[in-house]
Amino acid sequence: MYRLGWFSTGRDEAARLLLKIVYDRIREGFIPAEIIYVFLSRRPGESPESDLFFSLCQELGLEVVYLSAREFEPRLRQEDRSSWRKLYHHRVLEILPEEIDLAVLAGYMWVVSEEMCQKLPMLNLHPALPGGPKGTWQEVIWQLISARAAETGAMMHRVTPLLDEGPAATFCRFNIREGDFTLFWKDCEEKLLKKGLSALQSEEGERLTLFRKIREEGVRRELPLIVYTLKAFAEGEISWESPDLPLDLSARIEEHLRTGAWR
Repeated sequence: MYRLGWFSTGRDEAARLLLKIVYDRIREGFIPAEIIYVFLSRRPGESPESDLFFSLCQELGLEVVYLSAREFEPRLRQEDRSSWRKLYHHRVLEILPEEIDLAVLAGYMWVVSEEMCQKLPMLNLHPALPGGPKGTWQEVIWQLISARAAETGAMMHRVTPLLDEGPAATFCRFNIREGDFTLFWKDCEEKLLKKGLSALQSEEGERLTLFRKIREEGVRRELPLIVYTLKAFAEGEISWESPDLPLDLSARIEEHLRTGAWR
């Protein structure tokens, strides 16, 4: 059975939803894998949201390992984040229970250390196509708007010491110029001509209709991308040694969005 480690900060409902969806697909046999442990970067009692995450893990019968990042050497974290990162994740590696085939960063809010990148094969989601914009999802969307992009997508990539630079394992793409997008781009272009990008960012920001639509369509595809990526790894369809990475999962994801079925 393919062995997964699950890493999260458990900061919101989305983190719980993602774990539950993957757990359910595993229990149904859709993903032939097992979650060996869940690592949480908060302790019980640290926040109401992460306590709900702890409760979910208990309900699902998952082993939880935790180490509060916020409470670990707080002075060092303020003075020397790089040294703190090395020390914290070295300790994390020491307390993890057993070897795994793949570690999934799912709402894990800390940049991991170089040592951790070397010792664990870690997979993370980035809301852009391979070779596309870097940065947070907000930064990615503004870059797409600035470039008048015709498409975007999301990818699952290996975590390396260089943020968002690891090789992609899988991806999906979708068009952002067709259908409803046509009117949203027309509205955005008119505002860009009058105000420019900086003014549009400061005045409307994430309320901009085009911005919201790009984000909405991206989020719709993120959970299916994670599920189908884990399935591909667990079934041996791909591995980090596969010569033809990244695997394009667009067709499978669009079919899932159309039918609601996992196939």
